[in-house]
Amino acid sequence: MPGIQEIRRLPYSAGQMFDLVADVGRYGEFLPWIVATRVKSDSEDVMVADMLIGFKALREKFTSRVEKRRPEEIRVHYVDGPLRDLDNRWLFRPLGDHACEIDFSVQFAFRNAIFEALAGQYFDKAFRKMVAAFETRAEQLYGSSSSSATSVA
Repeated sequence: MPGIQEIRRLPYSAGQMFDLVADVGRYGEFLPWIVATRVKSDSEDVMVADMLIGFKALREKFTSRVEKRRPEEIRVHYVDGPLRDLDNRWLFRPLGDHACEIDFSVQFAFRNAIFEALAGQYFDKAFRKMVAAFETRAEQLYGSSSSSATSVA
């Protein structure tokens, strides 16, 4: 199953970044290709959400189950949609009161092998664009810092 991982150090607390990532209902405001989201159920530990992804004329909806352990970890498990499987994991490690390290990984498998081969060609670029969108959103919500984000991977 194709996948990718990125580790970043950011000038925001683990709690701040956890809250940003856990706020699935607002993804359409800042993530590329997210047309709409709908949180079907949400508790302190588990959320079930639909996400509509769009690129040009293509639109696909998928449902995920999100397991939350604040502020350390978010795991996203694929429930239903056009893929065969999709799993991602966010780990938030505190680096003092005002910084953290984020370890983000995602793995996916399309039902159609041709789509999987095509997606594999563009996935790295799309993944990095998505990570950058989370960083930009953090700066908008929490302000900038004299420290800049650094890639560890």
